[in-house]
Amino acid sequence: MRVLAVDPGLTRCGVGVVDGLPGRRLTLVEVGVIRTPSSDSTPRRLVAVEDELQRWFERHHPESVAIERVFADTNVSTVMGTAQVMGIVMLLAERRGLPVTLHTPTEVKAAVSGNGRADKAQVTTMVTRLLQLDHAPKPADAADALALAICHVWRGGTQNRLAEAAAAQADRPSRIPKRVPRTPTKATLR
Repeated sequence: MRVLAVDPGLTRCGVGVVDGLPGRRLTLVEVGVIRTPSSDSTPRRLVAVEDELQRWFERHHPESVAIERVFADTNVSTVMGTAQVMGIVMLLAERRGLPVTLHTPTEVKAAVSGNGRADKAQVTTMVTRLLQLDHAPKPADAADALALAICHVWRGGTQNRLAEAAAAQADRPSRIPKRVPRTPTKATLR
């Protein structure tokens, strides 16, 4: 499975592409950070992020997309920018017919390090080990995107397959005949 993972942000957007299957060796395809200057208008910044993300999709042809789920923060403008970038990623994926899965930061940390409260240094260390990299990915947004991709390969891919199986089961007619209610007879009414 090839996963394109995005740690969304308007100033720094981490992007990572990883190949792998649950229980097998993972392979780094590419990692990077899309940056936009805070001095530009928000619409211009969003277009710049979209243009660069399109190039990532075209270059790597992912089979699925993982995005870090936005969580509440006291800085509303940061949350808004993050949510807007999430929307761009979702649109790009949907236009290509790709499944999108959102993972929480805690879920990602737990999948990569075994501890949902791991700090950035622990996550980066585990990403470096799991992908057998010579050096840690930098900046932190790049490492976060790779952690997200790893989490998706290990958890999201399985979740997507289970959801597809459940949907297929729901579409399949049941082999068990429905029970027909019996009408009461005089004997049962006494």
